[in-house]
Amino acid sequence: MNLQSHIIRSIPIFKLTTSMEEIVRFFKDTTYSHVAVTENGKFLGVICENDLKELDVATNLEDFRHSLEAVFVHTETSWLDVLEAFSRNEANLLPVLNEDAVVQGYYELNTIVSVFIDTPFFSEPGGILVVAKGVKDYSFSEIAQIVETNNTKIIGAFITDNKNDLIQVTLKIGAENLNDVIQTFRRYNYSILFGNNDDQFLEDLKERSDYLDKYLNV
Repeated sequence: MNLQSHIIRSIPIFKLTTSMEEIVRFFKDTTYSHVAVTENGKFLGVICENDLKELDVATNLEDFRHSLEAVFVHTETSWLDVLEAFSRNEANLLPVLNEDAVVQGYYELNTIVSVFIDTPFFSEPGGILVVAKGVKDYSFSEIAQIVETNNTKIIGAFITDNKNDLIQVTLKIGAENLNDVIQTFRRYNYSILFGNNDDQFLEDLKERSDYLDKYLNV
């Protein structure tokens, strides 16, 4: 996936000599969270919209140097790491640097999310499963084996949570034999946190519960 074609070069990159009044005007005229600051053509850091209350419009960025944050990605950063950087920094705009620390432009959150949505994980038809197991007991090879031994293919998979010694994995798999896959995961002691609506195991439990209710009410 070539993210570099999505670099935005029309958003300004400010120099350390820029007046604070210009910075304030930029944030008030846009909805962006961060903007890049350079010195002698090299990246120094970003100034954050949340810092606006501390800005004195009568000064220059030079007086705010100590507050600049090292928020950026590189041109070679993978799209998953770019998404992580957006999330970790609570940003909707990230400067993109080359190997010489020169700002090439910006990635915008909405653009990168749209690229992610266009991947087969979202665009290919299939079923979504969210499974969980102890961090010491799970393995991706086992997950792949469970899916593929039921004559189904994995379209995509990634870890969506990892806490309390429990790994949560979200899977996009082919729609065929989905219920068989779910039952096999249960036999391997995986918890099914989310599955298809036609999960036969849950349907059987519901039918038995309904039957028991009717029996007790006779």
